[in-house]
Amino acid sequence: MEQQPNTQGPLAGMVVIELGHSVAAPFAGQVLADLGAEVIKIEKPEGDDARKWGPPFVDGASASFQALNRNKLSVIGHLRDPFELCKIKRLILERADVCLQNLRPGQVVQLGLDAASLLAAKPALVYCNMGAFGARGPLAARPGYDPLMQAASGIMSVVGTEGQASVRVGPSIVDMGTGMWAVIGILAALLKRKGDGVGGVVDVSLYETATSWMSLHAAQFLASGEVPVKTGSGQVGIVPYRAYHSADGELVVAAGNDKLFRGLCQAVERPEWVADARFASNPERVRHAHILYPLLETEMQKRTNADWVARLDAQGVPCAPVQNTRQMLEHEQTQALGMLQAVPGSSIPMIGLPISFDGVRPAPRSAARSLGADTTAVLDPYKEAP
Repeated sequence: MEQQPNTQGPLAGMVVIELGHSVAAPFAGQVLADLGAEVIKIEKPEGDDARKWGPPFVDGASASFQALNRNKLSVIGHLRDPFELCKIKRLILERADVCLQNLRPGQVVQLGLDAASLLAAKPALVYCNMGAFGARGPLAARPGYDPLMQAASGIMSVVGTEGQASVRVGPSIVDMGTGMWAVIGILAALLKRKGDGVGGVVDVSLYETATSWMSLHAAQFLASGEVPVKTGSGQVGIVPYRAYHSADGELVVAAGNDKLFRGLCQAVERPEWVADARFASNPERVRHAHILYPLLETEMQKRTNADWVARLDAQGVPCAPVQNTRQMLEHEQTQALGMLQAVPGSSIPMIGLPISFDGVRPAPRSAARSLGADTTAVLDPYKEAP
């Protein structure tokens, strides 16, 4: 199916070249595409590795690839072929407003597709490096992936239950978070360029993103000298603030201040806890969490999720059942927001961009393209030597 013309969105008219693979750069490219930019994805002849990340597969590629590459054009780039490389460079220099890349360390320099080389020829270009461990330091040349960064940053040290094996946060929060930081940096650079006409280099990395997710835990350590530990579904510094087993599932209750704690005590019919000195304030509840949490767990098992939601809502205490993916997609709130969007050319809908403009969420224009579907159309203007 042909991609619909890109005439709407705040970035309409912008051209982005994505030298990206896997998750981080493709996610950044997709966000820019959802915002209206024309994103041209340059893929190696065998395609982005994510095309094969399955099963399940849908419409000729993995479901994961489809979720990260809508609204883009797909161009095969033989970057080791001098003539093909020349065409890619000309494409960037003649058309691109933005170039983003997450190729392995050093590769763009070898190819002459690095920021210094391209900015020397086109100072208005905004160039985004999406690295693993960052632009400098002893690990700068090492490759990296989301689970490695969750380990190295300390995220895995605070996820799960103390005394049990460390676990990774399920979603690719480091990859996708790095994609978000890339977009933020690119938009800031484009805003600056609007004033002075000069582009520049944006540097983001998986490691920097992962360490930034640890900001609260780092502050806890720096203030106390105590290394944060795993707290299950809880949160450092706030009690009670975690999930409980109910009679038919799990429920998260966030009673993050004294008023909410009083409401929780009313909901569980334990008003005497309010006067208990061990639970009189959040600092005391944190110190005595090992006592309070088992007491709450016992009470929460007496009723169903639906019963607890009704009782807690009546007291104004925030709560939410632990939903699986199906339940989240089918929930009336997800449907009311229109988060699941039909994608032209796709056999399945996709979760859309979590931003609306004047109450309207940007609509997808096309599914992820088949490998190399746009190579001829995009590169034909550059088939003759300059």
